[in-house]
This record gives sequence, structure tokens and C-alpha cells, in this order.
Amino acid sequence: MSACPACRRRAWLLGALNARLEYSGRDPARLAALLELPDEQLIRDVGGGESESLLESYAGLRFERSEQLPTGTARICRHDARYPNVLAGGAGAPRLLHVAGGLERLRRHLAAPSVAIVGARGASDYGLEVAHGLARDLAAGGVTVLSGLAEGVAAAAHAGALEAGGPTLTVAAGGIDVCHPASRQPLYARLHSAGCVLAELPCGVRPRSWCHTARARIVVALARVVVVVEAGERPSELLHARLAQGTDRIVAAVPGRVSAPLSRGTHALLREGAVLVRDPQDVRDVLGGASVRTPASHRSPQPSPRDALAPPLRKLLDEVAGGRDTVAKLLAAGAPERETLNGLAHLELSGALVRGDAGRYVARL
Repeated sequence: MSACPACRRRAWLLGALNARLEYSGRDPARLAALLELPDEQLIRDVGGGESESLLESYAGLRFERSEQLPTGTARICRHDARYPNVLAGGAGAPRLLHVAGGLERLRRHLAAPSVAIVGARGASDYGLEVAHGLARDLAAGGVTVLSGLAEGVAAAAHAGALEAGGPTLTVAAGGIDVCHPASRQPLYARLHSAGCVLAELPCGVRPRSWCHTARARIVVALARVVVVVEAGERPSELLHARLAQGTDRIVAAVPGRVSAPLSRGTHALLREGAVLVRDPQDVRDVLGGASVRTPASHRSPQPSPRDALAPPLRKLLDEVAGGRDTVAKLLAAGAPERETLNGLAHLELSGALVRGDAGRYVARL
């Protein structure tokens, strides 16, 4: 069945109230309360001086059956049997979703164990590598990787899942035809073609700040586990974790350096009882008996790429992973200059290291 007129009116209304919700929907609790309101009450509470004209426009809405959606996009509302069960019962859940990638792909993705990988937009090299590696490994084992489309941890997670050819799903903050941030258009196109994209708002609507909070509630609702890879203390960086707390979702966090500002949020979550995530196996353990496959590379008795390195290179890799991540730090610790430079070059060419900001190296094995 196609989306019913009542649910399409709701999507239209959210788009029409986009600017108004920017001021009254910044607080997650306030936004949640607003999204639970019936349409007419929402207009009266948020519409201000435009309430009467909005009520009139709302009452006069008519939708053409022949209205075209972007290629490969479908609509599904909560009255459709194919609407995701995990969203159907939630308070303030989206009444209508635009789906890119097909309803059958959406069904398959949501039938698999699902993990949201989230964190700071301004993530460090460490955070980007951890998010990419976690997502790649989990997706290779059939776990659906969820996140919003954003810079930093979210983009790295989607890229890792796509690299593995595994299931990944993103939730757009605006209309499904609007890529935000625009710099991620190539990644967004890949998610459209190989993954799955959901959007609550109508086509053409550009996101405002409240939209990111609204999107986060959908990501959390679809996930069984929410993994925060790297986050500071700002509420926006801990939004997904705070929304997940008090629900049956499991909150997990990746530790970082104790002195790093981008570790303060994750360390706070760990002190509050979040599950410690050191590697993909920790996430698989949390998912438990949810038919999670371990990728073949983990089951194979063959040596890992790290084990294949010569002992001096493994030692150098361990030094970098332990915090001596620049040439200056390594030399200050007594490492011989020529051997160190040659070793770093070898490790970088082999993919065991990547070059980060300010001459830093990040271990990948």
C-alpha cells in the first residue's frame, strides 16, 4: 500500500514547521513531547502567528497519486504492514518514512542485528580509524551498521561498512534528496545505491538543528547497541547515548587517551556503566546469540597481517599504538633514526599505519 494521506500530511507539516521547530525543539525532551502531539495541536503550540494560516493550508492539503519521488525511493507509513516494528510502537515515532534502497533491502537490514556507531563530527585520526574498522568488521559479519550522515565518526562508519560490502543504513536529517553535509555527496550516493537511506521529512527540506535531534531518535530506535567511538562533553556529541539510556538499548563506548578532550564523553559513559568496547568482538559479545557471524578473516587459522610483520616492525607498531605516534617521540625514546624512518615507511606502505594530522601516525593493526 502507498502512504496514507494522514501520514503524508504529518510529513508536510514537519517541513512547514521546520523554522518554528528550530526554536522550540532544541531540547531533546521538549522535542520528544512536541512530536507526540496530534497535528492540529502541534500547529497551535509551534505555529505562533502563522497558526491559523497553517491550519487552513493543512485542512486543504490534497495529494496526487501520480506525484513523483526520486528514482529508487519509496514511501512507507505506520499503517503499512512493512513499516519497521521497532519504530511502530515508539512515542513520537515518525509516521512516514521515505526509503531509498528499496523496502525489501530495508526489511533485510532491519532483520539483522543492528549497531549504531556514533560520535564526534570533529573526530581525531584515532576515532576515525576505530569507527571505520569496527564498522567494516561488523558489517562483514552481517551486522547492520547504523548512523546519521555526518562528518567524522558517522562518515567513517558508513565508509567501513560499504568497504566490507555489508549492510549499512543511514538516516537523513532533511529530505531524502538533500545531502547534508554537501561534502559527503559521493558517500551519500553510495549509500543510496548499496545501502539504505531513511528520511522523515519531505523531499527538498533542508535540515535545521532540531532535525539532527529528531534523526538521532530514529537511529537509536533502530539499533540494538549504540557504540560511542569518540565524544567530548558537549550534549550534541553524547545525544545518541543519552537518548538510548533509559530504554532497552545497550550503550557502549570506546576508551581513548585520558588526556584527550575527545575522550571525556566516552570515559564519562564508561564510568556510568556503558559497555567497554575494545574491538569488534566486544560488540559481537554484547549482541550475544543474535546470529552474528564472525568474519572469515577472524575464523581463519592463518596468521594475521600483524603476525606476519618482522619483530622489529611489530615492536615499532606497538610503540606507535602506545602513544609514541610521531618521529620526534620515537627518537626521544631512544629509537635509532634511520631504522625508525625506514620502519615507518614500510608500515605505511603495508597499510599497518596511516599518516594523520601534524605528522602523527595511527596504527591500523
